[in-house]
Amino acid sequence: MKEQLKVFNNSDCFIEGWYWAIPAKELGIGKIKAVSLLGKELAIFRNFEKQVIAVDAYCPHMGAHLAEGKVEGEGIRCFFHNWKFDNEGKCIEVPCLNKSLPVNLQIHPTAEKYGIIWVWTGKKSPKSLPFVPELEKEECDIIVANSFIKNCHPNVLTINAIDAHHFNTVHNLPLEINFDKEEINENAIAFNNTTRGGDDSFLIKLIRPFYRNEVTYKICYWYGSTGTVTIGPDFLHFYIMFALRGLEGGKTAGKTILIAKKRFGLLGWLFNRIVLCLTWLVGNYFAKGDTRIFQTIKFNLQTPTPADRAIVDFIKHTEAQQALSWGSWGEVDGFNN
Repeated sequence: MKEQLKVFNNSDCFIEGWYWAIPAKELGIGKIKAVSLLGKELAIFRNFEKQVIAVDAYCPHMGAHLAEGKVEGEGIRCFFHNWKFDNEGKCIEVPCLNKSLPVNLQIHPTAEKYGIIWVWTGKKSPKSLPFVPELEKEECDIIVANSFIKNCHPNVLTINAIDAHHFNTVHNLPLEINFDKEEINENAIAFNNTTRGGDDSFLIKLIRPFYRNEVTYKICYWYGSTGTVTIGPDFLHFYIMFALRGLEGGKTAGKTILIAKKRFGLLGWLFNRIVLCLTWLVGNYFAKGDTRIFQTIKFNLQTPTPADRAIVDFIKHTEAQQALSWGSWGEVDGFNN
């Protein structure tokens, strides 16, 4: 693309939104974790009311890291001089003074979904958490599967799922794939496929009897980084979420989350374990061929082809969103929605 991109593939900023912090199971009641998220250091704790609280990591007294402290009731106490802060970040006790002080910790909204603790990075009120469109109101079984680090920006990794031509070249699937975009809202964009061909492929021959029409393949992107993939026969869809966040130097840290609509009873539980295992196999099949590309790529889309139409649409979508500065999380001038 000839125009100068301001947000896409820019490691100096990121899109305002929800980002994964840690798997929920790693944060028990009364526990604190130090988390580095998009250039900002956080202390995330689960208080004894089971609330998850994320605060800027350093105590406003002398800068001790609050993850060295401990959880007390609804709040947190700094290890260094025992200052205590409540679940809204207000200082409520300074032991050496026998009173509180009018200082506050910066609190960041959190949420739990799909086995992940998410942190909202913007100054405005939080918007929708990422979700799989088909499962928006459904209770789900999940497995937080693979963790990975890639040597490229999250945006570059994200567009792989809508790179129509690479299914032919990398994965040897003789398919004709075309994507139709759907703007869900200002922060989410979906791509639905119309896929034909592939009758000479062993994989396509294997799954074709399960489809009435075309192969089901849908991708939904949130905040330019977190993506959900829906794939499978008409009677059984597999759902994979790739939760991504940037690292220093333009790299990516990610979690692969396997999702299945909840089925009840013992048979339902067993059936979902099989579905989630199959989902893991499907995800690994496609991820295996792409891994080495994302260790060496220096993304520069200079000559888009018709097969790159969905990628161009996604880039335009990211460019229209609110950008925040790496580290400070302040709004970048000229990027207001």
